[in-house]
Order: sequence, then C-alpha cells, then structure tokens
Amino acid sequence: MVRLTAADGYTATRSYSVASPPGDSQDIEITVERLEDGEVSSYLHEVVVPGDELEVRGPIGGWFVWRGDTPALLVGGGSGIVPLMAMLRLARRSGRSDLVRLVASVRSPVELYYAEELPGPETTVVFTREAPPSWDRPPGRLGEEDLRRVLAPGATAYVCGSSGFADHVTGLLARLEFPDEHIRVERFGPTS
Repeated sequence: MVRLTAADGYTATRSYSVASPPGDSQDIEITVERLEDGEVSSYLHEVVVPGDELEVRGPIGGWFVWRGDTPALLVGGGSGIVPLMAMLRLARRSGRSDLVRLVASVRSPVELYYAEELPGPETTVVFTREAPPSWDRPPGRLGEEDLRRVLAPGATAYVCGSSGFADHVTGLLARLEFPDEHIRVERFGPTS
C-alpha cells in the first residue's frame, strides 16, 4: 500500500505489487501504470524522483511467496504479471530459471509489461486480442493447451490477475487435473 498525504491533510492510498526479487537491498521496485486521471499514479510518474520517501505498509490481504527452490508455474493476466516478475527475476538471478515457466496473458503487444526483459526460454506470451504479425499463436483467450505445454511435475501454480482471469485459470488447471493444494491465487480488482 502506498499512501500519499497532501499539505491540506487529504490522503490517497493505492495497492501495488512488488516487482523486485528478494535480496540484500532495502530498495523495492513497484510497477505503476500511469492512468490518465489517476491522482496517485500521475503523482508517482510525474513528481516523485529517486530518493523521495513514500509512506508504505503491507503486504495486506492475500499474497503468495515462492522461495526459488521448487518448480513453479506462473500465470499472470495484464498487470498481474508484476509479482510474478519478481519470482522470474529471482529464478534468473539465482541460476534456477529451469524451475519456472511463466505464462503472461495480455491483450496486445503495447500492453505487455516488461516487454524488453520478459522474453526467454521459460516464458510464454499469449495475446488475447492483437498479436504481432510474426507471432506463431493467433490472438485468443488463454486455453488448456497453453498451460498443458508448460506444466512441470510437482509444480505449484501461482496465478495473479483480475478475479475473472484468476477464476478462468483455476478452471483450466482443474480441467488439467492440477492439484488444488498446489494452486496459489492473488486476485485484484478496480480501485475506487
């Protein structure tokens, strides 16, 4: 949770996911999508500079943790990729990217978070509405076959996205007979 307080006492609080992997640094990275009329996102994009102090607390609510030492299937929809990126970064940094498979579901190439950093042998991108011209999968909703290709024995699935996306993915995993006890879900909704 990031809380901003104006000089007149007005406060605004928003939730963001941590994108940086665990490590020795006291710095954390969050990913903030700038919204056209977003009072907090605009402030964070246009006013805050490195070294500024922000009021933060949390985590609050439901979240999951991957320690980087067991097989993991990471499935993110849209901005739901943010906490999964922290996990992918941990795997890459520790030389254990063989343990993870990340599937990112996104509407179009311009909406893909971490487009420069994401590609690798452990990642799959599913474009749901518009794919690049040379893409080998036509646009369409994430399906069973997309997940079947990346399932690893003994993996835990970490699903992050909107409630609708999380429900869809957990339904796909159920149809693939993925064990319920190995599914972790972090869902989010619109801010008010």
